[in-house]
This record gives sequence, structure tokens and C-alpha cells, in this order.
Amino acid sequence: MERLTGPSPLRGSNGIAFGPDGLLYVAEYLAGRIRTVDVHTGEVSVLIGADGPVQSPDDLAFDADGNLYVVDLAPGLVWRRTPAGELSVVAEGIRNPNGICCLGNRLFVNEMAFAGRVLEIGAGEPAVLAEGLMLGNAMQAGPDGRLYFPHMFPGSVHRVGPDGGEPELFADELPQTVAVRFDRDGVLHVLLVDENGTIVRVDGDRRTTITTGVPGLDNAAFSGDNRMFVSSFATAGITEVLPDGTTREIVPHGFAGPYGVAVDDDGKVHTADHYRIDRALLPFAHGLAASGDQLHFTSQYGQTGTYDRISGSLRMREVALNHPLGIAVRPDGAVVIAESGAGRVLAITVDDTVEVLAEGLGRPAGVAVDAEGRCYVSDEEHGAVHRLEDGKPVAVAENLSAPQGLAIADGRPVVVESGRGRLIALGPEPRVLAEDLPVAPPRDPQPALMVHDLPGVPRPFAGLATGPDGALYLAGNAEGSILRF
Repeated sequence: MERLTGPSPLRGSNGIAFGPDGLLYVAEYLAGRIRTVDVHTGEVSVLIGADGPVQSPDDLAFDADGNLYVVDLAPGLVWRRTPAGELSVVAEGIRNPNGICCLGNRLFVNEMAFAGRVLEIGAGEPAVLAEGLMLGNAMQAGPDGRLYFPHMFPGSVHRVGPDGGEPELFADELPQTVAVRFDRDGVLHVLLVDENGTIVRVDGDRRTTITTGVPGLDNAAFSGDNRMFVSSFATAGITEVLPDGTTREIVPHGFAGPYGVAVDDDGKVHTADHYRIDRALLPFAHGLAASGDQLHFTSQYGQTGTYDRISGSLRMREVALNHPLGIAVRPDGAVVIAESGAGRVLAITVDDTVEVLAEGLGRPAGVAVDAEGRCYVSDEEHGAVHRLEDGKPVAVAENLSAPQGLAIADGRPVVVESGRGRLIALGPEPRVLAEDLPVAPPRDPQPALMVHDLPGVPRPFAGLATGPDGALYLAGNAEGSILRF
């Protein structure tokens, strides 16, 4: 076994905030964890693990007494962690809670929703301070004591008093505004979602643009000595942005997953990493297959498409499938897809005609096609791998634990058994090729895939692919790596 990349110290980095101890606290939305980072050494530690009660932490803030508040987006909760480590829910029923900030011991949250709200969370029902947000996100109290919050679309910053009143527009023409943060001198910094990692510094009537080169910026925090640190939902890691606009890596960038993996005819490895295909910011991609210059992908949110990696063009093939996952290419150029939520296997021909190859499965996850065009599918729910014969599934292996990624190697199907962390070559005499693999089994409970008409948390998927040299490539989604066998 050879690790081609990783492991990734952070699996996507979202909300960040400095704690009273001087550590940087990091919310990992997809991984369901909260970590701490020593920005002097880069050391990363676990505060709340993936086995804890917080499902999808997206942002966090500290109050004056050192209590840590965390928004849990998918279930609509707000958590409090006391300095003694006690966890409790302080608010529920919030639509996609995202931005969060404290003003002394007062707690404020906004909703990343269409017609979202800014709320004060107290002992009773939340008080509504503002409505009509077009996707709220990271917010902060300004030096004037008012709350500054973004409308992600079309991109603007608004403010409102902590006791309510009429919200007012503070700055506009800031496309895809994802976070607003004030430095220790009271200067506003606005983070934008783009490939270039753009930050706009707003100081009165003067604007200065900083290009960090970090795609998918998510949040920022300023240390006590006014050093600026940023996170990225797409590339993870923590980066310091220096006063002259240059950057310094504190925690290395890596994968949010990865999910799908594919190898082209030249032996180049490609990845689908939820927010990215390779380095391109293309949400949301999970399954991946390669043919020529094209990468075919699925999104668990219902789409499948083809991305031309040379021209950068994107063609959507279907947009209303039920949780599509694994994808493979037939010899005739059609793509074969595991429609996980519908229990079906589909083919989409080169002219985009959809064919049903099999139905009545549990939760099909991975698909593979051999040189003769025979199709294999793994069924995560039923713990089996089937070969499709005249539209009927014929068992090739059973009693597996959450089989996912599937590939053909030396003429045999090979499957990722995510529940036991194994790689198994199937056939009359199955053979375990590797054990103790860094692959993630299904989560229990699994956070919602869709929340209030917006993407939630995708199911884990450990993709598998075969290269032209016969080697197997695995998405090590429990640690953020690509492995070669």
C-alpha cells in the first residue's frame, strides 16, 4: 500500500474562532468534528470527535464567560460547551443555523436559508432581529455594537442593532459574500466564495482587494495580536494572511472527503471531493469515472454530469435522480450509475437516453463494468455485490458490511467493505487484499442530505478505481487520503 496524498489534518475547515486559551477552534462540517489548532506550531487536536452528539458543526463563537457556542446546521440546533466540557442544546428548530456571534454574553445566530433570519437566542423563544436574508453566513458584532451579517446572494453586508430596528445595507457589490470579520483595529474584512480566495477590506469609503489563492474561503479569525487566519470549506487547512496580502500555511490543505476516485488512460489520478473535482471548485461531486479527457460525476443531490478537464466545460446529463452515487463507463461510452435512493442501476447513453438496468435493490453504492460490458453493483444496505444478468441481480458476494466502491482488477470485481475496513477481490475464492483501511462506514445517525431545500451532509462513500497499470486506487475518506495498491 502506498499513500499518494494525505492524511489531511483537517477534513474541510469551516467556522473558526479563537478561544480564551489562545487556541484556534475549527468546525469541520462534513466530518462532524470540532478541532483546536495551535497557530504557533500547527498542532491539531480533537475537542469533539465524529462520535460525539454534534452532527454538522458549521460555525462557532465564544461568549464573555468562555462558553463555546456551536451551530449544528443539519438538525437545526445550537450547542453550548462550558469551560468544564459540558455539552447542552440551547436552541432547536432553527432553519440551517450558520452564522453565530456573541456580544458579551448575548448570543446571536443567523439562518443560511432563503428568507433567512437573524435571531437572538435567549431563555425563551428566539427574538427576530432581521428577516429576508438571502442565505446568511458568518457574522460578527462591529466596533459600533451592531451586528454585521452577509446576504450571500447577490452579495452584500447588512447591519442591525442587537435590540432590533430597521436593518440597513452597509456594503454591496460583493459577490457570494460568505463571511464578515472585523480586525482588532475595527476594519471590516469580507470573504468571497471564488477560486481565487478573495478578501475585500472595507475601511470607510476605501476598498482593498486581497487575493489569497485559497479557493472556497469559509471564515476568518483575528488573534489577540491582530494576525488574520482563514479557513476553506473546499481545501481545508488553516492559512495566515499577512498584512501585505501574502500567505503562510499553518495547517496543510487537504481533502474534505475524498469520495470518488478515477484514473485516466495516462495514469493520472482524479478525485471527487464534494466541493471540487480535482482542483476545480465544482460543488457537489461524489462518484467519479474517467474516459478520455472527460470526467463523469454524480452528486448525491440528484445530478450527474460530464466535466471536460481540458476545456473546463461542464455538461449536465440528469438533474433529478434519487441520490446517485457510484458511476462507471461502459465500452459503448454510456455511463452506468448506482441510483442509491431509488434502489436502481441506470445507464445514460452518449445521447443522454436513460435506461433502467436493474431495480429493487437496497442501497446500490458502487458500480463497475468489465471488459465484456458486464455490470457489477455493490448494495450497501443488503451487504452484497451483484452481477447484472438480463436486468436481474445475481449475487457474487454476500454477508458484507456496507460494501461501497467497486472496480475490476485482473478480470475480477474488487470491493471496498467499508464496515470492516477491507478491500476484497471477489470470485469463487474471495481474497482479502488489504485490511484496517482508513474508510468511513455509514454514520449513525446519518445527518440529513437535504435541509430546507439546500444541500446538507452527504453519505460517506469510499470510491475505488483501477489504473491502466492494473493498480487499485482508493479514496481513504476516513483520513483524507488517496491510497494505491
